[in-house]
Amino acid sequence: MTRSARADGPRPVRLAFTDVLRLGLLGIRSRGPRAALSALGISLGIATLVLVTAVPASSRQALMNQLSALGTDMLRVAPQGDSDPPVVLPATADAMAARIGPVTHASAVANTHSTVLRSDRADPSDASGIGVLAARTDLLAAVHGTVRSGAFLSTTTARFPTVVLGSRAASRLGFDRVRPGREAGQVYIGGHWFTVIGILDPLPLAPDLDTTVLVGWDAARTQLDFDGHPTVVYVRAREAQIEAVRAVLPATVHPQLPGLVQVSRPSDALAAKRATQRTLSVLLLGLAGVALLVGGVGVANTMVVSVLERRREIGLRRALGASRGQIRGQFLAESVALSALGGCAGTTLGAAAAAGYAMSQSWPVVVPPLALVAGVVGAIAVGVAAGLYPAVRASALPPTEALAAV
Repeated sequence: MTRSARADGPRPVRLAFTDVLRLGLLGIRSRGPRAALSALGISLGIATLVLVTAVPASSRQALMNQLSALGTDMLRVAPQGDSDPPVVLPATADAMAARIGPVTHASAVANTHSTVLRSDRADPSDASGIGVLAARTDLLAAVHGTVRSGAFLSTTTARFPTVVLGSRAASRLGFDRVRPGREAGQVYIGGHWFTVIGILDPLPLAPDLDTTVLVGWDAARTQLDFDGHPTVVYVRAREAQIEAVRAVLPATVHPQLPGLVQVSRPSDALAAKRATQRTLSVLLLGLAGVALLVGGVGVANTMVVSVLERRREIGLRRALGASRGQIRGQFLAESVALSALGGCAGTTLGAAAAAGYAMSQSWPVVVPPLALVAGVVGAIAVGVAAGLYPAVRASALPPTEALAAV
């Protein structure tokens, strides 16, 4: 046969991508119950992958939150107490500390050297052990504090004779709560009456503030002759940079005498948190790898069985003129579509189960995006790998042999 004769002969029909996809979906619809069971097997494998990844992630986040509550990101800056003459921090020490890049929050308190009494007729010795401190309005954010009753100092109330009591100071002074709508209680400080507007919860990260009375910075200046120099600066910074922040804090808050400034060392909980995070990260990766392997084996087994069972159908289509490429394309499209459906369903199921379990344990809900992506992409990738080999092998069989397959 000449080259021109071969050129004029019949050519194989090329199927468009949409046609191949339609054939694949037709195969799924024509085998509804079996396809549903295959997709269920895939979805359970992917759901396992998402579940064993998300549940430990939520547990780890809950543990990290508990360790963070121990002050892993907080430092306390104060002048040395045994220096002569006493070291005085600059009035803008907290503002200068806030300029350090990794610092997320900085606030300050200052000793007013005043005495607080329950009334102007009380014995001054009755208030022993209760200090009066000037406080910035953003102090609670720096020490992880909360208000038990009433409200904390604001930019408005800080200018007037108002106070907020620490938890133990309130007990000693006879206050249990602030009652809105009733006449507010008052305390006597430095010859002036101050209205109690709030009572704090205990402060585990700054227990020295529990036995203090906090006065607004401006009110302390006008009512108590406060000089405006802070005595303690509380600094919060990003945990990864906490050591670097600690190293530069003395020279930042007191450039003239950095050697006479004391900075607390990072909490021991920070070292424990980092060690725990490294260990749990390795464990999480290991669980994800095992789950992906188990899910992948399940997907591969489901797809291999599904394709091998249809070799007779492949033989019939080959006998009717379908090319090997069309057979491979059809079954590859079917396996990818089936795996994608199962992967999406399994990802949704696993994420919902993980979220439900985390909420039942009062953990934060953490579903790693990588687990969701790995669930869908992994299902598709394994579906391709599992469907391609049997389809290629079956399409390579002669039609008569494929039709005789059981």
